[in-house]
Amino acid sequence: MKIIVVGTSHAGYEVVQTVLKEDPSAEIHLYERGTTASFLSCGIQSYLEGISPSLDSLHYANEQSYIDQGVHVHMNSDVVSLDPKGKTITVKTNDGEKEESYDKLFLSPGAVPVELSISGLDNEHVYYVRGREWADAIKERMKTAKKAVVVGSGYIGIEVAEAFTKAGIDTTVIDILDSILPSYLDKEFTNILTAHSEEKGLKIKTGECIQEIEATDGKASKVITDKGSYDVDTVIMAVGVRPNTEWLHGILELDARGFVKVDSHMKSSEEDIYVAGDATKVPFAPAVNDDKAIALASNARRQGIIAAQNMVGKNAEMKAVSGTSGLSLFDYHFACTGVKDIDANLLSAEVESTYYEEAIRPKFMGDEGNVMMKIHYEKDSHRIVGAQLMSKEDVTASINTISVAISAHWTLEDLAEADFFFQPGYNRPWNYLNVLAQQALGQTFGSDKQLF
Repeated sequence: MKIIVVGTSHAGYEVVQTVLKEDPSAEIHLYERGTTASFLSCGIQSYLEGISPSLDSLHYANEQSYIDQGVHVHMNSDVVSLDPKGKTITVKTNDGEKEESYDKLFLSPGAVPVELSISGLDNEHVYYVRGREWADAIKERMKTAKKAVVVGSGYIGIEVAEAFTKAGIDTTVIDILDSILPSYLDKEFTNILTAHSEEKGLKIKTGECIQEIEATDGKASKVITDKGSYDVDTVIMAVGVRPNTEWLHGILELDARGFVKVDSHMKSSEEDIYVAGDATKVPFAPAVNDDKAIALASNARRQGIIAAQNMVGKNAEMKAVSGTSGLSLFDYHFACTGVKDIDANLLSAEVESTYYEEAIRPKFMGDEGNVMMKIHYEKDSHRIVGAQLMSKEDVTASINTISVAISAHWTLEDLAEADFFFQPGYNRPWNYLNVLAQQALGQTFGSDKQLF
């Protein structure tokens, strides 16, 4: 069986590795439009900050490692079209175009940066953050940059802004929405993060809409918004991504936003064609029988495994996910899962939330570490549908517990008395997740009367 895999990022990587294990006799052809394979974009911040000394360290596979496993690798090969009936793809290389046949086809088209309809995007020193080449260019620019604006305050924008600030670059983040990280954290957390970031020297401007990037001698020199202007020598555009699926219009079934429609087996609308990654949606656990666009490496890898297993004849289904993620910003670590205030209306049931701060360990352990928490739940059933955690200590792994609770359809009552270990060096007799659920229920047992 000849399997063609298009795209070498998270999903494509997992498809290759899974097929190699499940069907060693399969003939695998891997196509990559770029010059390098399997680059880990979420490691860009570590490179910009100098933690990762080389971009080469941010690849979890490369051309040679695939070849060593018996994979036929085609670099600098852009798949520009396909014929589902004839079971062929059209590949564009430096030598022209050619067709290749397949028995099974896997596509990971990925996403491309959203380009705003403003003038000045083609000025010199205006950058997007997508892939190895952009990371290298931004790192080089950091050597001479003095004053930067980052447009967009999602994970990518915040990561670059932090790296710039730590490098001594006068940096301002601009976002059209009224808070930073709006898809990940509610305002109880972002208000604290905004104040903390400004203490560290990073300027935050929310509720502003960029209108133009002016240039001097072809180089970015000023960012104009609806509320003011900012002198710059560097601009980073990080306003989100969209599915890279324009070339699939009329070939595969897409939704109104351009996402490829797939079933639980990762099958597209055409026979023997499977799709995964940022160009697809995933089943969203908090909203039963609903899908959501959640561009996370963890989701893409799961999808890749499911697709590969079905391609080799197994019957595997993609399980619902909650969009669990985490990050840090200067001294704070934070994580989230499920719904937040911004998307609680996705659920048919009425959703309520409770915010609470709790000490992590007893006071007699000699520290004052605390954790800020928020939990979302259905008002009537108390089914847990989301949570957020933030602390100056790294408690982010605890969000995985809530993710599992959402998938298991736990209620507040389940979490309030869930079995967690107690050892004074690590936590209090009631774990802070127990306490969060107890506070939401108004049944605090003895957790709020302890002397320590």
